Amino acid sequence: MKKKKPDLSTIIFAIVIILMIVPQTRMPIQEGLSKIRMVLFSPSKMDEEEQIQLEPFTYRLSHLDGSAANVEIGNGNVTFLSYWATWCPPCRAELPSIQELYNDYGDKMDFVLITHEDPEVIQTFLDKKQYNLPVVLPQMETPASLFERTIPTNYIIDKKGKVVIKEQGATDWYSDKVRKTLDVLVEE
Repeated sequence: MKKKKPDLSTIIFAIVIILMIVPQTRMPIQEGLSKIRMVLFSPSKMDEEEQIQLEPFTYRLSHLDGSAANVEIGNGNVTFLSYWATWCPPCRAELPSIQELYNDYGDKMDFVLITHEDPEVIQTFLDKKQYNLPVVLPQMETPASLFERTIPTNYIIDKKGKVVIKEQGATDWYSDKVRKTLDVLVEE
């Protein structure tokens, strides 16, 4: 009986499995897969009946240096709110698009990127990647209406506190669709 040679797809599958087992290659592969997802999916405005109306509140936060960074949610500013972590491959994959969005809209709306990590770890990561994003640490419990166990979880909240976009997983935040939505929200 003749031995059958493995076909190319079997070899590729075996290589991917091996690479996913090796810790040093796992994160780059997961980031790459997240970037592929980002190309395929961009956030869109939620249907009106799915949008959550938040009561206006002050999110008690602190900058990485420990100084207060409180943000008013639903009190007149559009807010981009993100829950993320430096160790999360989908979070890392979407940060370049968030940085681009921040570069264009940072002076027109609030950007709040919340993480629970050590400030030194965060600052080292931001410096290495050359990001100037407003990363903050929470000083209160996450409001129940915004609590999710998944990161990244991102929200765009209008000036009156209505969640108009909610996305989990890596997303292209610099898409035309998102920018058109923000242009309308900022002008309202």
